[in-house]
Amino acid sequence: MARGFQIAILSDIHYAGVAEQARGNDYEFRIIANPLLRLCVRGYRRFIWMRHPLKQAHLLDEFINRAGSPDLVIANGDYSCNSAFVGVSDEAAGQSARECLEKLRRRFAPNFQATIGDHEFGKVSFFGMQGGMRLASWKSARADLGLQPLWQTELGRYVLIGVTSSLVGLPVFEADTLPDELPEWHRLREQHLAEIRETFASIAPDRRILLFCHDPTALPFLWREEIVRARLPQIECTIIGHLHSNLVFWKSRLLAGLPPIRFLGHTAKRLSSALYEARYWRPFRVMLCPALAGIELLKDGGYYTAELDTEARKSAHFQFHPLRRG
Repeated sequence: MARGFQIAILSDIHYAGVAEQARGNDYEFRIIANPLLRLCVRGYRRFIWMRHPLKQAHLLDEFINRAGSPDLVIANGDYSCNSAFVGVSDEAAGQSARECLEKLRRRFAPNFQATIGDHEFGKVSFFGMQGGMRLASWKSARADLGLQPLWQTELGRYVLIGVTSSLVGLPVFEADTLPDELPEWHRLREQHLAEIRETFASIAPDRRILLFCHDPTALPFLWREEIVRARLPQIECTIIGHLHSNLVFWKSRLLAGLPPIRFLGHTAKRLSSALYEARYWRPFRVMLCPALAGIELLKDGGYYTAELDTEARKSAHFQFHPLRRG
């Protein structure tokens, strides 16, 4: 009798190397001009989201020590803290991401795959409204970090696919790019979508698919691709990251489909639109892999393992493994 396969999945590691740690945990507060907003954000970070965002690197070491020897390890994006908000073209963030990926590759390669997250490219600070996606970070993620926009691995009758959510969902993030860089981002998106179409078209009808997509904002755009819709019955599970906690995931699903509110500011309007589009998540059978650290309120971080039947006669069995912060 053929044995099954075991995979391990981690996401939103947000590893901080020495250079990012040197910026201090108030790196986000320093760019908020409004004193009242700055105070509110401090409270939110301290009691709800993340009290010490630059002091979670030890959790990666704990994962590596506990993971054993799975057939495949998948990291689902966000390897640095993106403390300059422009992605891994920032020297400090790039150093953090390199250290993070080097540790994982040293321990698990060649049985390792890494999906690109939004922190790799850069993103606008939610409260400080600085930063954004940079082509220099795309180039650094590819050349310096060795990350692939699309990866594919076969384990028995399972096909595991990783896509780059920030490219697929680019229409949502256009305002976060530099105007003179936007045409190149669109070219990269079209190239990526062509690769996705080709990959899904090549999958035999008797295979099951596990899809890895860091940010679920991309899923409505994948749904609009005819060949992806045709393969939806084969997608057993789509593993996302980005939301950090199942509390956020639950709230997102609860509010999915609410009409977007147009009079909000840029960031809140984008969040409202993303919740409206979340009604397209259901056919992808979405499961969240939380951040290694989870959130401060619940301390619910950890990682998943999954047992895959070689012949895919039964569904994959996922098990969550909590990690305790130091």
